[in-house]
Amino acid sequence: MPDTLPEATAQAAVERIFREEYGRLIASLVRRFGDIDIAEEAAGEALLTALEKWPEAGVPPNPGGWLTTTAGNRAIDRLRREKLRDGKHEAAAMIHDPTPHEPTGVIADDRLRLIFTCCHPSLAPEARIALTLRLLGGLTVAEIAAAFLVQETTMAQRITRAKAKIKGANIPYRVPGTADLPDRVGAVLAVLLLIFNEGYLSSGDGDPVRADLTGEAIRLARILHQLLPDDLEATGLLALLLLTESRRTSRVRGGELVPLEEQDRGGWDRALIAEGHDLVRRCLAANRPGRYQVLAAVNAVHTDAPTAAATDWSQIAALYDQLARIDPSPIVALNRAVAVAELDGPEVALAIVDRLPLDGYHAWHATRAELLRRLGRSPESREQYDAALAVCDNVAERAYLLRRKGQLTG
Repeated sequence: MPDTLPEATAQAAVERIFREEYGRLIASLVRRFGDIDIAEEAAGEALLTALEKWPEAGVPPNPGGWLTTTAGNRAIDRLRREKLRDGKHEAAAMIHDPTPHEPTGVIADDRLRLIFTCCHPSLAPEARIALTLRLLGGLTVAEIAAAFLVQETTMAQRITRAKAKIKGANIPYRVPGTADLPDRVGAVLAVLLLIFNEGYLSSGDGDPVRADLTGEAIRLARILHQLLPDDLEATGLLALLLLTESRRTSRVRGGELVPLEEQDRGGWDRALIAEGHDLVRRCLAANRPGRYQVLAAVNAVHTDAPTAAATDWSQIAALYDQLARIDPSPIVALNRAVAVAELDGPEVALAIVDRLPLDGYHAWHATRAELLRRLGRSPESREQYDAALAVCDNVAERAYLLRRKGQLTG
């Protein structure tokens, strides 16, 4: 028998389950009906139905299956209405024959196929990532806009145009053939990392960490690694995700973010660390470094240190130097500055940070706040904590920043 939800928590529980199931639900509906708009509308109607029925009847034993069935029925109802109104015989035929017209490829995973659809080269790079986060990650337009540091209306238009492009250009719903994979995999790797990051440090007022998203990103990264075992960047990304995930349960305590140097290393997942280190060693042996491989190597150094004090910061700085040659971005320079602070002191690091054009990025303000704290410049540090809080939307990170600000004296 399903468990009846207490009325006070019913809506939150239903919305949590829906968010966890959203990517699987949308991918299944797109495969069946071949239309993203139909899939999103049907999923939304299924949520409304769940909000009406589950508080009273209880959560069904298989909520994901219930949502898929309900959404599928709503999609069929819509297609029948369109048949009557517009004579869309092809769409109506899909009610009886849900097999997609395009071959779906050799990978039997709806979500990976949908990612490759969203990452088609005919779509602009920023649109690929935004659309995938919306459809697979279940992020709201507001959350995606915040991640990209753009207005919500701008992001909504970007996503709408991308969906229209997929429909208008008849972009297929499938994993591309072997010959096309190398040109397509880079965008997919970028999207998987963003999905993971959203789970690891979630935006909005919900859970600060979403294990459903980190787990899903790792699952898809494993499939991609199996599909492309000789692609070192696919290997590097999987290693990066595993090593980062190994620390997840130690990252938040009492609703507050715990920085790396304060985490309980005894709580880290040693099986994930061992697997990640093995993948990093494979990348190092090949000696063809790429962005994800270097980031994985940085995390390997962190997870190899038995204590924070034993961290090999010179090796981390050298890795960021290597990464800067591959990806000379301000965020790479910011992360390198953290290592420089440990090696050469906060004053040298602050001079680097001050030159970076990142004043809309909360981590830049938070880093400046910590460096200024170490230099004894408390009033300036307090201002930087306030600036970081103004643009930070993770509840656990906000709690950490507020505590650090409150500890300042002078």
